[in-house]
Amino acid sequence: MTRRIALVEDEPLIRANYSEALKKHGYQVETYDSRPSAMERFRVQLPDLVIIDVGLGSDVEGGFELCREVRGLSSQVPIIFLTARDSEFDQISGLRLGADDYLTKDISIPYLLTRIVALFRRLDALQAANQKQDELITRGQLKLNIDRMQAFWNDEPIMLTVTEFWIVHALARHPGHVKNRTQLMDAANAVLDDSTITSHIKRIRKKFQAVDPDFRAINTAYGMGYRWDSTQP
Repeated sequence: MTRRIALVEDEPLIRANYSEALKKHGYQVETYDSRPSAMERFRVQLPDLVIIDVGLGSDVEGGFELCREVRGLSSQVPIIFLTARDSEFDQISGLRLGADDYLTKDISIPYLLTRIVALFRRLDALQAANQKQDELITRGQLKLNIDRMQAFWNDEPIMLTVTEFWIVHALARHPGHVKNRTQLMDAANAVLDDSTITSHIKRIRKKFQAVDPDFRAINTAYGMGYRWDSTQP
């Protein structure tokens, strides 16, 4: 999908030059010569990235105000200041208002494009992280949320300790397979003796039976270990 970049620049020739350069590199470009005209559009639909000059005609700090208004609409849309004003005070002001980058107009087009690509890459990574779904294991009435380390039985939360959670995870991950005590100890990433594993299993069963007295999903394989009963619904 073509990225949409909004360019807010009051100088027609500069606006046209940057717009042409961005289009040549595959971006869809929307141009505005003032803060009001840009905000009128942004309130309807935000672009994927905004490039703003600080001074916008008689609105000498209109770019700063525009940055503030865009941030009020979205905390994620990347904002780049591209301006002739190179004082440290202006740079700090722009970044404090929420801009992601502050560039001066003496930079080359390739450098500007590199900064744009970097911001889009960062945005993609953030969105991918936000969209990542938690890893879940469902075995009949059991649900394990691996990322949140939460266990549910019949949608009722089971308050397991970390060690208990990983023991349940090790058993439920391969229903019907016997896990000996060493394997369960490795799964819990803890050094436990046989009696301690037995105690953990007892406590785990009690916790599940507290919400379901008929809980029978953890079976004992005598002399070998324990298995998750794949036949229990």
